[in-house]
Amino acid sequence: MAEPGHRTARAVFRDWRGRRPFWGGLLLALGGAEILLTEKASLKVVMHIGMQGLAGYLLPALMLLLGLLVLFNPAQRLFYSIVGVLVSLGSWLTSNLGGFFIGLLLGVVGSCLAFGWLPDQEARVSRRQRRRERAEA
Repeated sequence: MAEPGHRTARAVFRDWRGRRPFWGGLLLALGGAEILLTEKASLKVVMHIGMQGLAGYLLPALMLLLGLLVLFNPAQRLFYSIVGVLVSLGSWLTSNLGGFFIGLLLGVVGSCLAFGWLPDQEARVSRRQRRRERAEA
């Protein structure tokens, strides 16, 4: 059990996560990583549609970088999320149909979550806490 005044690692992580668009950045980074992994698939699986070469690796790497930037620099999340959705959509042409649509969808959904995140919201109260408060009242 933790000493009074010391916070557990889980509580510290929850506070850190609550101050940034965590799920948006994570999904955007996972979308980029998934597309990069599908670039290494066997030739029987890979669909060569559109431009190949540098752009096929550059756009998913940029998605991964933008996802990390959203996590570690949330003040610029609007710019990163707009570029992230454009790069995600561009991966459809350059990277095996956006990682067989999975990476494309992860990138677009993550970018939209990051764009819609508001930093000055009140902390959400869990259902359990609301029930406890109703029972006490």
